[in-house]
Amino acid sequence: MIKTSIGERFFDIFNNLIMVMLIILTLYPMLYILFSSLSEGNKLIAHNGILLWPQGFSLEGYKAVLNNPIILNGFKNTFFILIVGLTLNMTLTSLGAYVLSRDNVLLKKPIMFFIVFTMFFQGGLVPFFLIVKSYGLLDSLWSLILPTAVSTFNLIIMRTYFLAIPKELEESAFLDGAGHFTILFRIFIPLSMPVVAVLILYYGVGHWNSWFNAMIFLRDQELFPIQLVVRNIILENDNANMIGTTTLLQSRDVAETLKYAAIIVTTAPILCLYPFLQKYFVKGVMVGALKG
Repeated sequence: MIKTSIGERFFDIFNNLIMVMLIILTLYPMLYILFSSLSEGNKLIAHNGILLWPQGFSLEGYKAVLNNPIILNGFKNTFFILIVGLTLNMTLTSLGAYVLSRDNVLLKKPIMFFIVFTMFFQGGLVPFFLIVKSYGLLDSLWSLILPTAVSTFNLIIMRTYFLAIPKELEESAFLDGAGHFTILFRIFIPLSMPVVAVLILYYGVGHWNSWFNAMIFLRDQELFPIQLVVRNIILENDNANMIGTTTLLQSRDVAETLKYAAIIVTTAPILCLYPFLQKYFVKGVMVGALKG
């Protein structure tokens, strides 16, 4: 057995306490929202201080969320943005990263310079709005997809990963008669699944949580994504269409739990994605950390 000094034991105890505190600080906001969504509205309103368990038990908030056409329509719009946007994101990012990782590309350095330049200097919100307007994308779901089709940061991540793939694989494929598209989609992409999973997660979470661009570019409420709908519920207390014909007291009770239930319902799908991508995510993050 390895003997430890008093100082090492004190450090271990202190370190464990800090970790437990960090875990509590991280989990409590999520638990607070979960407990609030399961509580009875009148008891939740009357409660003050820290919430350690549901105040009563009620699923009225979830019923109001799941039976509401505005929220269901928001999910439909978000899934469209997620599926179409993610497909476009990964396709363009893969193509761009492959081109920028080749040695014989004309003007590669100037092109790379201007791509990196956009990470540090941007035109601002007003020029962004005017560009989207000039292309006729206002009040269209495409205004939430096309302007963010490629992330510079994600493009650089995939390019860096492609650069680490041995050149011999590409040369061997060329000798066998393969073209660039064959090399990209049958060699590079299968070998890059860790970074592909990481970028799917980055792009997917970005689309799922996006609401600011929708608030700027969309006026038709039928096109609102789910996060913008939830924002309106929470910040503007827009609950009249959610509850229907009830008494004022009942409306207030349901409205109190509805906003928490809406947060849980809109957060749960993206949380369910993490377990399936976790092994790739960890491997993708650790790429380049060890040199053999």
